[in-house]
Amino acid sequence: MPLLIALLAPLSWGSTYAIVNLSLGDLSPFWVACWRALPAGILLLLLRPRLPTLAWGRLFLLASCNITAFFALLFLAAYRLPGAVAGTLGATLPLILLLLSWALDRQRPALRWLLPALLGLTGVMLLLDPGARLDTPGVLCALGATVLIALSARWMQRWELGDLWVLTGWQLFIGGLLLIPVAWLASGAMPWPHREALPALAYLVLINTALAYWAWLWGLRRLGTQTMGMLALTNPLVAVSLGVWLVGEQLDPAQWWGIGAILLSLLLMKLPWPRLSRRRCAA
Repeated sequence: MPLLIALLAPLSWGSTYAIVNLSLGDLSPFWVACWRALPAGILLLLLRPRLPTLAWGRLFLLASCNITAFFALLFLAAYRLPGAVAGTLGATLPLILLLLSWALDRQRPALRWLLPALLGLTGVMLLLDPGARLDTPGVLCALGATVLIALSARWMQRWELGDLWVLTGWQLFIGGLLLIPVAWLASGAMPWPHREALPALAYLVLINTALAYWAWLWGLRRLGTQTMGMLALTNPLVAVSLGVWLVGEQLDPAQWWGIGAILLSLLLMKLPWPRLSRRRCAA
């Protein structure tokens, strides 16, 4: 059950690229980011109207990095890159988490995390369409967004967060407010979304943001950053699957091998590596 709850976040986020391309492609990425964050935060705070227990300075740091900057970069990447490319770059999260631990904590990557991370990234690379268009600013935005979510995950694992529902609501509310001047400066006055975009926006607010961000925080607290980073490998699986089901794309043999490699990496993550090592030593 804990894995199923934690998987709500990456599985839902994997649909972002399809939603943008199918229903929101003609809207400003900055205003879409704002419409995604702010209503979700207001909704969560209306359901549980409490003040956060996390210090306001840390809360603003989380909101600005994990919501404002992350959403802005994410939607820029989603608008500039094919979904498979953006999902592939986001799947570097497990390796980025390992590198941050190595650089900031002097903690060398453990084999039980390094091997599945490399195998999973290899699988994601196999999923990547070789004919996909690579846009340099879009690539940098996707990588920047991944670094931000990795840093935020480290902070949230180390700090006493209190009520996760309340923290999620305040992060989204503050981050959404901070997105308003960003969107205004980058795209001008706020346009009204057309009627056809409303179902997609409702999905982004309710499932893709409010529920998914709570599940992400819940998973970080229960399972840790490395496990959540590995579960993020399911993100490109969803992106590619939606491309097959909704757009009619076809998978070649290499891409099926990629799906197998990702599933194998998730299986390796669950193996009791320390026990296996002790058995070998005893033998």
